[in-house]
This record gives sequence, C-alpha cells and structure tokens, in this order.
Amino acid sequence: MTLDHELQQWLDSVPEQVTEVNPVGDSCTVPVKGIRAIIGPHAGFSYSGANAAYGYKCIDTQNIKRVFLLGPSHHAYLKTCALSQCTEYSTPLGNIRVDQELVRELQDKDEWRLMSTRVDQDEHSLEMHLPYIYKVFESRIEQISLVPIMVGNLAFATEQKYGKLLAPYLADPENLFIISSDFCHWGSRFGYTFYQSTDDSQPCHLSARDGRPNGVPIWESIQRLDSAGMDVITQVDHAMFRQYLDDTSNTICGNHPIGVLLAAVNHLYSKDAQRQDGPRLRFVKYDQSSKVRSPKDSSVSYASAYLWLPR
Repeated sequence: MTLDHELQQWLDSVPEQVTEVNPVGDSCTVPVKGIRAIIGPHAGFSYSGANAAYGYKCIDTQNIKRVFLLGPSHHAYLKTCALSQCTEYSTPLGNIRVDQELVRELQDKDEWRLMSTRVDQDEHSLEMHLPYIYKVFESRIEQISLVPIMVGNLAFATEQKYGKLLAPYLADPENLFIISSDFCHWGSRFGYTFYQSTDDSQPCHLSARDGRPNGVPIWESIQRLDSAGMDVITQVDHAMFRQYLDDTSNTICGNHPIGVLLAAVNHLYSKDAQRQDGPRLRFVKYDQSSKVRSPKDSSVSYASAYLWLPR
C-alpha cells in the first residue's frame, strides 16, 4: 500500500461529526470553518498516522495560502528558533514550496537562526507532517507556501517574544499554523516514570524493578496526566501551561511550539477563552502507542487538536 493511499484511508476514516475528547462531550463538524491552527503528532505513521488524520481533517483549506509548521528540535540544541534555507521540501507525494520571501521578512524582525541543510533534513518533527500537508492541499498545492520553524528549548519569556512576533501572522485568515508535538513519553528509556494512583494521591516515579502498582493501571495514570495537560491547553493560557509543565515535568516534546502558539493567542486576545466569542482550542483525538501495565514497559501518547479564532 502506498503512503498516499494510507493517508487517504486515515482521512476517510474520520467521521464528519467528531466527538471532542477535551473538553469531553462536545462535538464538531469537519472541516471546522475558520480554524487557524492544529496540533498533531510526529511519530512514525504506523503509530500516529491515524491520530494525525483527525487534526488534518479539521482543516478548511479553501482560503489558506501559507502554512507555518512549528516543530521542536530533537537533535540541534537551540535557545531560539531557526528558519529553513531550503527553497522547497520534497515528500513522497510531491514538493512543497518554502516561502523564502516570508523567511527573509521574519529574519528582519528579530533574532532567528538558520538551519543547516543537515539539521533541516534530520528533524523528523517537521518531516513527518509534510506528506499530510501535501495531501490535504493537493488540489491547490501550487498555491500554497510553507514556513518551517524549528523551535528550540525556549525560556518562558522567549516563547512570549516569538508568540508576539508570530501573532499578526496567526491573525491572518490566509495563514494556517501546524504545531508538531507528541505527548507523554513514558518509561525508563525516556527517563520519565510518573505515576499517580488516584487523583488525590501523591505522585511518584516508578522503577523498572518495581512490580505492577496497586492503584490504577499505569496507562490510565498516563492518560489522566495527559488529559490534565490537554485541559490546560484548552484554557489557551500560556502561563498556566508553563505551570503545568513545571508541576508535572510531562515529557510533551512539542511543549515549546505549543507555548509559542498560546503566547501568540494571548497577545491577540484576552485569556478568557471560555467566553463563547473567544478563541476555542479543542482536542479531537487521543491515543497511546501501547497500554503500559508494568514499569518495564514504555509508551508515547499522541493527541490532535484544532484552534479556532474569532474574526
């Protein structure tokens, strides 16, 4: 089966009426008119391709002319953000033009690094989104340009700086932001074994030498941890999200790109995202690569979301 066929199958499997997983109980009709951003995973397609389809199916492609792709840096250590020097990105489906004019415009505004070709090629958080971007914009791919941004290990104030810088582009309905992130990386191989047996109990960290805990299964503790994080993200409050990360150290690898997005929204709007006419960020799919039951096991969580902004 070709990748093109796989992507189409995953997209076709998303129902027209999607039940939102956070907050629980609401639903949306896809595509969602007027969304400005999605959050989606970047693991191998066999792990997270079906999950990512939920985010991409939310996109209303009709008026989009430019896609900003923000992904974390897994290999190159950065304390800033970096832009691509490439003129186009190749995918198994076809090529996507990089908006070098916009790249130069961003460079003129603040401190940006440029990715070397090798760093650019090695970063899977950007690469794994390219086939889906091509697929959903396939009928008008020549009219679309891409702005890839590698987001480094940013301090809170630096996330705010880049959020403010990118806010005018997020406000433009002809732009779409794609935020690349997996959620909890759990297991000794990731150096993170957070466990909480009940909502009221004191969290601990399990050892591979421990037996199965007496409380809820480990996978359920992971799900509750991620759910708490998703709940905070849906509040569209940058400071609240950073506090959640400080409290839990949840290994959300795209936490800095998410932080930049939240900072941009907070710059554009008040933080009262619960108002009916305010920004709306909703998660539409959540999965785990496996159901962890033993401290010797490991898993990665995947979540997809959309962000709608009022006119």
